[in-house]
Amino acid sequence: MEVTPLTNRVFRSTRGLTWGVAFMLTGVLATVGLSGCGAPAYTYVADSSAGTYYKVPSGWHQISQKDLNAAIKAAGGSSAGIWTTAFDANTAPSVDHNGSIDLSQPYVVAQVLALSSTGTNMLSYDAMRDIWLPVTSSARQTAASQGFSGTNFAQSRDQMISGKQGVHGVRETFQYTLGAQTDTFDEEVLTNADQTELYLLQVHCTQACYTKNQNNINTVMSSFTVGSPT
Repeated sequence: MEVTPLTNRVFRSTRGLTWGVAFMLTGVLATVGLSGCGAPAYTYVADSSAGTYYKVPSGWHQISQKDLNAAIKAAGGSSAGIWTTAFDANTAPSVDHNGSIDLSQPYVVAQVLALSSTGTNMLSYDAMRDIWLPVTSSARQTAASQGFSGTNFAQSRDQMISGKQGVHGVRETFQYTLGAQTDTFDEEVLTNADQTELYLLQVHCTQACYTKNQNNINTVMSSFTVGSPT
C-alpha cells in the first residue's frame, strides 16, 4: 500500500491550494561532507539561490536527481523550477520510498518551489500543516469523508516557526496508521515574508523506526534553514 506520493502533493492539493512554478530556480545543488578528521559525520545540502540548507547523517544515501525528476513527472508534475533532494537511510535506497509507508529506515525529502499568486493568497498556517497529509481537524474530517484510509491519528508536535527576514511556517510531528504499522511523519513547511516561495522538509518511517532514530531525525529537522548556513 502507498500513500499519495509526497512529490505529488505540491502539484495537486485537494484543499484548493494551487502551486505554480513562477520561475526556474538557478541554484546548484551543493552536497559536501565536512568533519574535523576521519569520515564526515554529516552530508550538507544547500540550494544556493534560495539560501536553503539542511544536513543528514553521512550514512544516508542520496537519491539521484534523475530518479527524483522522473518521480515528479510520473506524479503528474514537472521538475522545472523546483529544487528537490532526497536521502534514504535504507541500505537499498529507492525513490519509491518517497510515497511508501511502513519504512524501516528514515527517508527524507526536501523541496523549494515558487508559488503562484493563487497559492500565495491561499497559503495559511493550516494549509502548511495539511500540505502532505491531513493534520488539522477540518482537513481530517474532509479527508475521511472522501475515503482517506489513515486511522489512529496522533500529534506530538505543532510548532510555529519564525525565522530571519520574515521566514515563517510550521513544524509538525504526527502519526497515522496507513498499512500494517503506524508511521510517524516529521515535517517543516516554511515560506518567505511575501509568501512567494515554499520550503519543505519531511522525514518519515514507522513509529518504531522514528523512535530508534529520533536523535538523527531531530538533527536533520533542526538543521533546516532558509538563509545562510551557520
